[in-house]
Amino acid sequence: MKYATQRVALPFFALAMALFALQVTFGILAAMVYVLPEFLVDAVPFHIMRMSHTNLLIVWLLMGFMGCTYFLLPEEAETEIHSPMIAYVQLAIFAVAGAGALISYQFGIHEGREFLEQPLWSKILITVAFLMFLYNTSMTLWKGRKTAINSILMLGLWLAAVFWLFAFYNPANLALDKLYWWWIVHIWVEGVWELIMASLLAYLLIKLTGVDREIIEKWLYVIIGLALFSGLLGTGHHYYWIGAPGYWQPIGSIFSTLEVAPFFAMVMFAFFMFWKGRRNHPNKSAMLWTLGSATVAFFGAGVWGFMHTLSFVNYYTHGTQVTAAHGHLAFYGAYVMMVLGVITYAMPQLRARQPYNQVLNMWSFWVMTSAMCFMTFTLTFAGVVQTHLQRVLGMNYMEVQSQLDLFYWMRLGAGSVVAVAAVMFLIAIFGPAREEVPEGSGTALTQP
Repeated sequence: MKYATQRVALPFFALAMALFALQVTFGILAAMVYVLPEFLVDAVPFHIMRMSHTNLLIVWLLMGFMGCTYFLLPEEAETEIHSPMIAYVQLAIFAVAGAGALISYQFGIHEGREFLEQPLWSKILITVAFLMFLYNTSMTLWKGRKTAINSILMLGLWLAAVFWLFAFYNPANLALDKLYWWWIVHIWVEGVWELIMASLLAYLLIKLTGVDREIIEKWLYVIIGLALFSGLLGTGHHYYWIGAPGYWQPIGSIFSTLEVAPFFAMVMFAFFMFWKGRRNHPNKSAMLWTLGSATVAFFGAGVWGFMHTLSFVNYYTHGTQVTAAHGHLAFYGAYVMMVLGVITYAMPQLRARQPYNQVLNMWSFWVMTSAMCFMTFTLTFAGVVQTHLQRVLGMNYMEVQSQLDLFYWMRLGAGSVVAVAAVMFLIAIFGPAREEVPEGSGTALTQP
């Protein structure tokens, strides 16, 4: 590790992983309700479980992005973090906001808007923490070297903060509310977060493959251009049935179809760089997560997204388990795996150890990814059956749900396997390590 302030990333990663474990726990609880409807009905109702599950996902990913930024920015900018103290204070504020919101949910205190259920005070604290983070990282970039990776990463983070401000706008008109609500939820995960993902992917490929920076940066510009071009107007696929003008149906269908392109480019990018690379990097598990992220993101966000994004298909499938299948695999591939990949690469350096427990880490990759794929297939089949019975044949919703029990049991089993794999990953990353690496030893692990 070249810069002392890269250690700022460690508490961000640790807290993100704690929230990751909690998110998986709430996911299993929610999956239990599908097969045992009375499960914890009085203690923690289903909508609270689901709310906690989805909010924890977003919070820990944001915390992970912040940790990734604090780790890579000193190396990319060739300077120390502007203020480690600001970073620690910001983390504390963000943690209080997230934990406070989670506790509030358990007592039924929330604003009710999906993904944006946080009480107003929590939203304000999140905004303050985000602004502190952006000030700290922007000042670091200002006084250091500007590269394509850190510039695009900061652009993605700033745009994420700008679109977050729409969380404070809650118009009484439901159609207007949903119109701007998607400016956060969609433009984050299918627009500006893709810039963050692509930057992290490029950083890892430079470190792990040894391919020239100029080659990787050219690919990066192509990917982020495709992401912004398709993702912004691709928001239209959420406007089909909310009372928006009819022209959003062709716009949404066309640009949503194009959203497959940046994810396909990421797969080609990652494997071409791996093939072209000349470095036999010791951290094999980090490379596995890196290549896996690009691949699973293509299928989850690209292929599964395309399955039901055309308006004449979405007319039947929206709001069914097809949506849940796409959401699970897309989030897992594009963002969860990428953050886990950076953590896998960074933690040996942050703990001053050689790559350790790599076999366990790679087992966690294969077990977790296989379980998520199985869950996706299960939810896809459930969604197809649900669409046909409910939307085509017109059967009652609850009657249809009773026909899906087998799929829900399989989803619960897959979720339990994901939980086991998550424990394996946490042990591999935070568990006992091997020999120390002396500072400045010049091992392959610490070289750019």
